[in-house]
Amino acid sequence: MKQVYPQSHEAARRFKFGRNWKAFLSSLDEERICEAESSLQKILRLPDLEGMRFLDIGSGSGLFSLAARRMGATVHSLDYDLDSVECTQTLKARYFPNDSRWTIEKGSVLDKGYLENLGRFDIVYSWGVLHHTGNLELALNNAEIPLANNGLLYIAIYNDQGAVSRLWLVVKKIYCSGWFGRAIVTILFIPLFVLAHAVIGLVESGNPLSHFTKYKKKKRGMSIYYDWVDWLGGYPYEVARPEAIFTHYKSTGFSLENLKTKNGMGCNEFVFKRHSDS
Repeated sequence: MKQVYPQSHEAARRFKFGRNWKAFLSSLDEERICEAESSLQKILRLPDLEGMRFLDIGSGSGLFSLAARRMGATVHSLDYDLDSVECTQTLKARYFPNDSRWTIEKGSVLDKGYLENLGRFDIVYSWGVLHHTGNLELALNNAEIPLANNGLLYIAIYNDQGAVSRLWLVVKKIYCSGWFGRAIVTILFIPLFVLAHAVIGLVESGNPLSHFTKYKKKKRGMSIYYDWVDWLGGYPYEVARPEAIFTHYKSTGFSLENLKTKNGMGCNEFVFKRHSDS
């Protein structure tokens, strides 16, 4: 699959994903955790994960590693960002201290040798991560390495909006250029996001605050503010059309089990199944 916006890790400063997730943890509560569990159940079409091995590539805040563990899976969490590793360790210490069925370590999806040594997993999960590695095509290839036969690969990749995506790439580069760029982007876009979501709430229910209060239920238990920050600063940044992802995995013998697509900005979600002969 052709890379849309190739860039190296040195092309600009990487966004501090882990720092954003550390701030998000202050808002984490039981309702958000339950919403995360519910989203996994719906997209994977599984009532629980008992007896399964779950690999979280790019664990971020650790929320979905925690959700998978609470659903009965044996979990391995990895992230390239040390702050994100610490976030996941914080959740484990809080909810599953000294649990041998949840391991956490620093690792990269771009490291083929590392992934080959992890063993095989029934579910490989990577939501909104592979497009931030600086090499989407390699990340897509490597994500399937640890997946067991008949296992499920659940990934979410930014939707390709053509010229609009190229404009967002510029915004993200400015945000990550330093404190001044970050301030300019924040001052310009956060008020616009607030206004846009207030209008959506007003149109949908007559209440400008309704979209904010319902966000965590609609968005897998996530926080609207920290998702905004993640969106504005998320660099490296690549995108792909749904058919490009589908073609990529179909060519290696995967079948598409579930799909959620976006018309605008945001992530398309895919659940692929690896067949025993792929």
